Amino acid sequence: MPERKSPDLGEIGKLIVAAKQLAKRYRVLTGRPIGITGEVAEYEAARLLDLDLAEVRQSGYDAVRRRGDLVDRLQVKGRCILSKNPGQRLGRIDLTKEWDGVLLVLLDYDLEPTAIYEARRTEIESALRAPGSRARNERGALSVSKFKAIGMKVWPTD
Repeated sequence: MPERKSPDLGEIGKLIVAAKQLAKRYRVLTGRPIGITGEVAEYEAARLLDLDLAEVRQSGYDAVRRRGDLVDRLQVKGRCILSKNPGQRLGRIDLTKEWDGVLLVLLDYDLEPTAIYEARRTEIESALRAPGSRARNERGALSVSKFKAIGMKVWPTD
């Protein structure tokens, strides 16, 4: 994998703060969310877990974690949890792409991170291929509760 400098998270952070304010105002005025959850989740995962953001439109993963010679390619999924609805689902997890793990960034009403969970590819593949759910089997969609059950909380660390 070629070495590449990650974008300046400080500059991105300034934009994310402004975008969150815009999203909050939009929700107040319309009662509807504005579609920035994914970008906020990627930024917050990179900031809180010291990750490098992948290049734009990188197929299969959104961020890279480097630990010495070990490189993990991570998809980042974000979910704004506005209620106790246990049936909320993540976006599609594509098993045909190259990635090593998935991070789930949970956000509150104000798009602030409340928790981050990580699951490795083997656990996700097993869960997606388990019989019984068309959403899992055909669309590659896990529920938030299932992801939390197969993953591990990585932020905040207690």
